[in-house]
Amino acid sequence: MLVALTSAVALLAVGLTGVTAWQAAGRQAEHREREQLGRQAQALSQLPGVSATLSRSAGPYAGVAGVRVAVVAADGSVSGQAAAVLDHGERDTLLAGHSLSAWGALDGQQVLVEGRPGRNGGATVLTRPATDVQEAVDGTRRALALPLLVGLLGAVLAGAVAARRIARPLATAASAARRLAAGARGLPPEPSGRTAEAVELERSLCALDGALADGERRRQEFLLSVSHEIRTPLTVVTGYAEALADGVVGAEGTAEVGATLLSETRRLEAFTSDLLALARLDADDFRLDRTRTDLSEVVRETASAWRVQAEAYGVALRTEVPDGPVEVMTDGFRVRQLLDGLIGNALRVVPAGAPVVLALHAGGASSPDGPEIEVRDGGPGLEPEDEAVAFQRGALHDRYRPTRPVGSGLGLAIADRLAGRLGGSIRVTGHGPEGGACFTVRLPPNGTPGGATAARVSSCPARSTTPGVDGG
Repeated sequence: MLVALTSAVALLAVGLTGVTAWQAAGRQAEHREREQLGRQAQALSQLPGVSATLSRSAGPYAGVAGVRVAVVAADGSVSGQAAAVLDHGERDTLLAGHSLSAWGALDGQQVLVEGRPGRNGGATVLTRPATDVQEAVDGTRRALALPLLVGLLGAVLAGAVAARRIARPLATAASAARRLAAGARGLPPEPSGRTAEAVELERSLCALDGALADGERRRQEFLLSVSHEIRTPLTVVTGYAEALADGVVGAEGTAEVGATLLSETRRLEAFTSDLLALARLDADDFRLDRTRTDLSEVVRETASAWRVQAEAYGVALRTEVPDGPVEVMTDGFRVRQLLDGLIGNALRVVPAGAPVVLALHAGGASSPDGPEIEVRDGGPGLEPEDEAVAFQRGALHDRYRPTRPVGSGLGLAIADRLAGRLGGSIRVTGHGPEGGACFTVRLPPNGTPGGATAARVSSCPARSTTPGVDGG
């Protein structure tokens, strides 16, 4: 297909060139004939006694050259074999001292007319049959035929070669794409294309191959993590259910078994709720109800709801809120959902006596940056390399499950999706002012989706502490 297309383009280009050259050849041949006839008329018009001379020699001149002559005297009289070709207007043009170039009719035949004024008045006019001019045109055009044919063949050949050169890496790329779609991984890392575009295409396919392989690896790891998390409570539930069914558990142990079953069931419920929340956030029809929302009030309500639980953990929950309202167009319910997840994540790892801080920073009136909400804690914090992967599903969960309390491994991924859906962004600093992690949510000032996703330096300064991580 590509070869046919380039050949058609070559044919079209040569065809247009041929048509243009064909017409130009006709005009050029006519121009040469007129120029030659004009020079002859100019030479004759300068001869003394031109009228008598031409009257005697017009017959032989016409017989040799196919040219007929007319002489315009100074008094306006016209003589010679070509006298009938001139009308009054053309005669007056010559007598006024101007040259004449025209077509005319003589004895029923179309002729080329060239006239030149004489030195002492009068003029000389020469005519030549149009058939002579056409012969010159045909000769010029015949001379063009071979170069045009050679150019056409060369263009088609060059187009075919170029098309094959272009099509080869495209065919290779299409084959590689089909292999990727079929599940194959591990394309050749070195590009084999000869052009810069082909090299870039093959590099892009290799990058896609790597991204697909990495995504599949992460998905596999996530599924394994999910399977592990679900298997543990299911094993407990199954074991106790079998014990109850077999009558192994007596009446005195029923309450304890019921409490264990309830606890494990709630673990399963929380895990499946997180999975469903993440699936909804990835759906195209996720709903947001944007209204004028006072973020100061949202922060205060969030802190009030979590304060009792924080005290039960021995954690001091503090707020830093501006005196006045901080209003934006957003979904207050979703903002609260995001903050709930971050605070629950912080309380899970913060030791007794350490603080958790919920802080709101209003954006400037003339600044494109929107307001920011920080959730800072006095927990173990994050390793520097963890900051780049903190919001990936289960990235921190498997790594730190043996050393500290963790949740489902989906909480930070949910927070990241929620922030994006709200048109904002979320970032993390490993060690904030309190020593632990600092999560910063920035919302767009006017509630525009995607309007404030660019990262900037967090207001949480770095601190040198014993490194650690908040479980997700």
